[in-house]
Amino acid sequence: GKQIMHDPMAMRPFVGYNFGDYLQHWSDLNKPERQMPKIFHVNWFRLNDNGKFVWPGFGDNIRVLDWICRRVNGEDIAVPSAIGQLPVEGSLNLKGLNVSWEENFSLPKKYWVEDIEETKSFLQAQVGCDLPLTISNEVAKQEERIRLM
Repeated sequence: GKQIMHDPMAMRPFVGYNFGDYLQHWSDLNKPERQMPKIFHVNWFRLNDNGKFVWPGFGDNIRVLDWICRRVNGEDIAVPSAIGQLPVEGSLNLKGLNVSWEENFSLPKKYWVEDIEETKSFLQAQVGCDLPLTISNEVAKQEERIRLM
């Protein structure tokens, strides 16, 4: 339960060939004539200092999906951060919820330093020298953004 399980795109068990080649295939899809999908990351399982979930989950997840749909449709409701775009405070409907904006959207540097190190270790162990340069470059840029937090 406490160990991070890396499973890019929830497809790792189904990749029947070299994982580096698989990642390169996905990277190669990004071409000017293609409309690439938007990718969002949500941690439904983030805990506060008391070990309680910071987000209620279940039916309230629709609030996050609403924000995502509005974002995809061009609403200016995101702010850049070291890990990507986060909701502008007040842009996510929290009406009737007893949740902390800060707990949900804070960026503890220690956590993110550990996360990027874990990600690099995973990629080295699973992909090694077959890691596509585009992904290696993105990891390096992410690491630098985290370092500057």
